[in-house]
Amino acid sequence: MRLGVIDVGSNTVHLLVVDAHEGAHPTPASSHKQELRLSEHVLPDGQIGPEGIERLTRFVGECLEIAEDNGVEEMLAFATSAIREAPNGDAVLKHVETETGVQLRVLSGSSESRLTFLAVRRWFGWSAGRVLMIDIGGGSLELAAGIDEDPDVAISLPLGAGRLTLELPGDPPDAQVIRDVRRRVRSQIAKVVRDVTKVGTPDQVVGTSKTIRSLARICGAAPRAEGPYVERTLALADLRELVGRLGSMTVAERTQLPGVSTSRARQLLAGAIAVEAAMDLLGVEQLTLCPWALREGIILRRLDSL
Repeated sequence: MRLGVIDVGSNTVHLLVVDAHEGAHPTPASSHKQELRLSEHVLPDGQIGPEGIERLTRFVGECLEIAEDNGVEEMLAFATSAIREAPNGDAVLKHVETETGVQLRVLSGSSESRLTFLAVRRWFGWSAGRVLMIDIGGGSLELAAGIDEDPDVAISLPLGAGRLTLELPGDPPDAQVIRDVRRRVRSQIAKVVRDVTKVGTPDQVVGTSKTIRSLARICGAAPRAEGPYVERTLALADLRELVGRLGSMTVAERTQLPGVSTSRARQLLAGAIAVEAAMDLLGVEQLTLCPWALREGIILRRLDSL
């Protein structure tokens, strides 16, 4: 069957069209995305502003038309932290449904972490043993660990790259501001370290998300053009050195780094701070990257239900 998945994240709204069959590898057929950056349309009271709501609604309608043109039989639409945490989140969902007919399902932080873990487990298989996963989006940082497809622990923290970037004004940010953000990030992660590590020592530690892929590319990982099956890793030692470099670079200078787009450059420092803190506090020396993440987890769970 041909499935369409609309992923409303804090940074990007993404439509992925896949040919999916029970027991088979989901095959991408079409992809369409736009960087709406909903996290930047949040008002002082936490609500998503009118412009953000209208832009989201227009793009969801656009995704629906593209899905129909591609012969999509079923649409799965979900939203994560940007709408999950907004006081007017229900009103945003209602507006989108009224205007487009698309019902967005809001995932809890735990569900987001569990579904991403499912995708990671399916990608690496049972031979990976006990897996520890680190995933970072625009609004949140997800940690999960376990031996099965459903992790023994699944945690979501409000430490996404987009969210943290708002706390790093300046181009480049002041060194003291960077230290303050780093201290707060590490404090929040430290509170859940025991919850993650008590389930056992991982045999495989996996990183997933566009931010982690960008950081790994800067540190020497193979470019995207070489395909999804090339092994890519990110070492803590390399990331630690990179955090120091990024802190003194302007956004324009970051765009000159390998594999960094103009839109991604602004959030790169914040993402690096969060991922470096998670790796360090969890005792992880190296991440192995996974090309699958939340969208694939949603698709796999739907296929399991057939």
